[in-house]
Amino acid sequence: MNDDAVRAQWNRVRGRLRDEFGEAAFKSWLNPLTLADVHNGQVRICVPTRFLRDWVVTHYGDRIRALWSKENGTINGVDIVVLPTTGPRPGVTANEPVANKSPAPAALVAPCEPAAASEEIGAPLDPRYRFDNFVVGKPNEFAYAAARRVAESDTVSFNPLFLYGGVGLGKTHLMHAVAWHIRERNPRRSVIYLSAEKFMYRFVRALRFQDTMAFKEQFRSVDVLMIDDVQFIGGKDSTQEEFFHTFNSLVDQGRQIIISADKSPSDLQGMEERLRSRLGCGLVADIHATSYELRLGIIGAKAEQMGVDVPRKVAEFLAHKITSNVRELEGALNRVVAHAQLVGRDITLESTQEVLHDLLRANDRRITIEEIQKRVAEHFNIRLADMHSARRARQVARPRQVAMYLAKQLTSRSLPEIGRKFGGRDHTTVMHAVKKVEELRGTDSTFDEDIELLRRMLES
Repeated sequence: MNDDAVRAQWNRVRGRLRDEFGEAAFKSWLNPLTLADVHNGQVRICVPTRFLRDWVVTHYGDRIRALWSKENGTINGVDIVVLPTTGPRPGVTANEPVANKSPAPAALVAPCEPAAASEEIGAPLDPRYRFDNFVVGKPNEFAYAAARRVAESDTVSFNPLFLYGGVGLGKTHLMHAVAWHIRERNPRRSVIYLSAEKFMYRFVRALRFQDTMAFKEQFRSVDVLMIDDVQFIGGKDSTQEEFFHTFNSLVDQGRQIIISADKSPSDLQGMEERLRSRLGCGLVADIHATSYELRLGIIGAKAEQMGVDVPRKVAEFLAHKITSNVRELEGALNRVVAHAQLVGRDITLESTQEVLHDLLRANDRRITIEEIQKRVAEHFNIRLADMHSARRARQVARPRQVAMYLAKQLTSRSLPEIGRKFGGRDHTTVMHAVKKVEELRGTDSTFDEDIELLRRMLES
């Protein structure tokens, strides 16, 4: 079979993968795949990183093999292997791979090797972390806008761009997204992304082997240097010294530097004053803790990416309960979805609470009327002050009644005590609220689901 026929088969396989798994999954996981060759009934497909290879083999390997067999009956196996990203392969691009029935000349098909054989300066980029799947909300919109500006600019916009925030809030996602965007816009620009720990390791190794000149040349000749978790070089004097000089050299040459850390430059412990001053001289962008709305958006985006239908009530429950960071929130969703798929059950509030019992128990505490008021106010989008006000408008009075009902159900407080917490109301007002909510629960299924959701969020 000639090259054109094999190329056409591969393009049809790619097209079917795009149709079956959707554009988002295809761009994140399948678009980087390139066809190396077809020989003796065996297809060899290359990917740029070990991480991507493992993911594709686990989630798409069987389907790729099935589609190839349907295209070409002589195919009896598919190998997915890592190709070192040491530069463009002559005659080969991501969308125009070359395939031969017999082994091809080296000029046409680069050999696919184990990832360990390729030692790059920087760390590999995670294909999941792109701008198009970064969920933007008020807590991160400034950092996102700054990162986007730097990625889309051919000149230095802010130097350095310093991103900081707590664990699991999206710093690394933004760093990877910037690197991907720059490489795709202008492949000629050299970008190095690595952690501060890896920078430190490479510098120490260079000292040990008396090869510091090569180290300096590698890091001071790039167009964009990206260092993640820079706080880890705090207290490492010799590494700080080298990083300081590398920083100055790149700034003097007009090269872009992007840094992330868990604290602002002025709060970094064990960091020399001159380095803290340098790190803070560009644009410093804080990524705040997630809001309820942002967490809800993240769950929706993640569910769409996974191709699963997560009921609204479950998404709201998770967004209310998993508040520490995005990483834990996505991990919780992964557990819920995996459980539903493995045991063949629908995703429900009950199953979610069962699967995440250990995670939810970690946040267990005594329920207070103040907490109930806050949760109910957030749920019905009213002001917390309305729980104590004299306003009688239905959009305020009904949530207030719900909060009184839940206070009666979930706390040991007496009716007069509950009434006092709601603006000094009489105990008969609380009794009326409890009775009214019970009646509505029996006649309105949507309202009943709302109450059940609130109860579970407060109890679990």
